[in-house]
Amino acid sequence: MGALLDWDQRLFTRVATVRVPGADPALRRLSHAADHGRLWLGTAAGLGVLGGPAGRRAALRGLGSLALASFTVNTLVKWSARRPRPLLEGVPAIRRLARQPHTTSFPSGHSASAAAFATGVALESTRYGVLVAPVAAAVAFSRVYVGVHYPGDVLAGVAVGACAAALTCRWWPPRPVVPEPERPPARAPALPLGRGLVVVVDRPAGTAAPATALHARRLRALLPQAEVIERGPDEDLAELLAAAAGRAAGAEGALGVCGGDATLGAAAREAAARGLALAVFPAGTDDRFARDVGVHDFEDASVAVARGEAVSADVGVARSGTGEETWFVNEFSLGPYPELARLRARLERHWAGVPAVAAALVRVLGAARPVELTLNGRPRRLWLLLAGNGHFAPEGLAPAFRPRLDDDLLDVRLVDAGRGLARTRAVAAAVLGTLEHARVYEAERVPWVELDGILGADVPAFDGEPRPGAAGLRLEKEYRALVVYRPVRARDETVQEASEARDL
Repeated sequence: MGALLDWDQRLFTRVATVRVPGADPALRRLSHAADHGRLWLGTAAGLGVLGGPAGRRAALRGLGSLALASFTVNTLVKWSARRPRPLLEGVPAIRRLARQPHTTSFPSGHSASAAAFATGVALESTRYGVLVAPVAAAVAFSRVYVGVHYPGDVLAGVAVGACAAALTCRWWPPRPVVPEPERPPARAPALPLGRGLVVVVDRPAGTAAPATALHARRLRALLPQAEVIERGPDEDLAELLAAAAGRAAGAEGALGVCGGDATLGAAAREAAARGLALAVFPAGTDDRFARDVGVHDFEDASVAVARGEAVSADVGVARSGTGEETWFVNEFSLGPYPELARLRARLERHWAGVPAVAAALVRVLGAARPVELTLNGRPRRLWLLLAGNGHFAPEGLAPAFRPRLDDDLLDVRLVDAGRGLARTRAVAAAVLGTLEHARVYEAERVPWVELDGILGADVPAFDGEPRPGAAGLRLEKEYRALVVYRPVRARDETVQEASEARDL
C-alpha cells in the first residue's frame, strides 16, 4: 500500500508541474462547471430535447447512473476512507479553484459522476457516448490538474461511476439498437418508390386531423408511387384495411399501416390472411412493435420497402368459444396494466427507469381492484395479468422491449392477490430489482393460456386498448404468421438512403 501511495504522490507532482498551453483557465472552468452535476444536467437536457427517443433514454440512464454513483461516493466511500486532499504548494495559482473543497479526497466524486453519466449514455447510444466521453475524461483529468485530487482518487472514482452505470442494467436493461441481426430474413416484394404499396393512415383517438395529414404528406414524399389512404372520422378501420389489402393483393404489392400499436393488430390480421407483407410506419405514442422489429421511423420503413428487406414475426391470438379471433402484436392484459404502461412511459420523461416503474406501480396498484377468473382451470385472484407476444425484457411488471419476435411463446406475468400485502411486496421487489424472486409474482413462457370467467372479472385489453369480449378465451401464438419490412442496415445508413431516394 505504501508503494501505491508513493506512486500516487509522484504522479500528482508530475501533473502539477506540467504546463499545457491554454489549459489552465479552460480546465479550471470545466472542473467548476461539473460541481453538483450541473454540467451533466445540462447535457441531459440537451440530449432529451435534441436527441430523439435514443437521446432521452441515454439522458435518463446517464442521470440515474450519476445519482447512484454520487450516493455511493458521498455517503459510503468518502467517510470510510477519509484521505486528506493534496497539498497545493506545487500547483500554480492560476490553476487553483476559487473555493477549495472541504470533503475528503478519496474517491473523486466529480470523476465518479462523469464516468457514470458517460457510461450510462454509452449503454443506450454509442454515438452519444462517443460525444460525451471526451468531456467526462477532461473533467476527471481536471481534478488532478487543479490540485484537488490524487490520480488514484480519480481512477477510483471512474471505477465507481462505471460500475454504477453497469448496475443500472440490473433493473433496466438497455434497448438494443438493432434487434437480433441473426434473425432469418423473410421474403417480401421489393417496391421501388412504393409501387404496389397501399398504406392506411389511421387517426387514433385524441389525434388531430392536421397530424394525420402530415403523416400522409411524409409518406407521399418518401414513396411517391404508393397509394396513401387517410382514414376519415366516420370510416370503419376494419373495412378500410380489408379494402386496402384487397387492392394491394391485386397489385402484387404489400399492405402498409401508419398508426399506433392498437391499429397494427387489425392490419396484421388482414396482411397475414392475404399473404401480404406489412409495412409499419410508426406514428403512435409508444410504437413498441415497430421499435422491437427494428423500424424506428418512416425512413427505416420506406428503405426496407424499396429494397424488399423483411423479417418474420409471431402474432398473438385470442380465440373465444364461438370462434371469434382478436389479434394482438404486443400483449393481452387484465387489470390495470395498460394504465401502468402509459404512466410509466410518461414518468420516464423525468425519472430513470426504476423510480418511474415504482411510482407507476404505487399509483396504479393503489387504485386497482383484484381480478377473479379461472386460469388454466384453476380459480385465481390476481392484481393483474399480462400475456406478451414474445419474451419481454426486463423481468417485471413494466417490460420495455423484446429481443426477438419469433419465439413461438407467450410471456405470461401476474401478481397474485391471494397473498398478504401482495401489492406492497410487488412494489418493494420491483424497486430492489428482485421481482422475479418475489412469491407474489409469477412469470412463465408458455405456448397457450386458457382463461374463463373474464366478463365477471374485468375488461380485457389488447395492445393497451380495452375491448369487451367473451367470458372465455384461449390465448395462442401464430408462429411467424406476419412478414414485416425491416431494414438490414444501420439506422444512419437507412436515413441517408431515404434522403438520397427522395432527392432523385
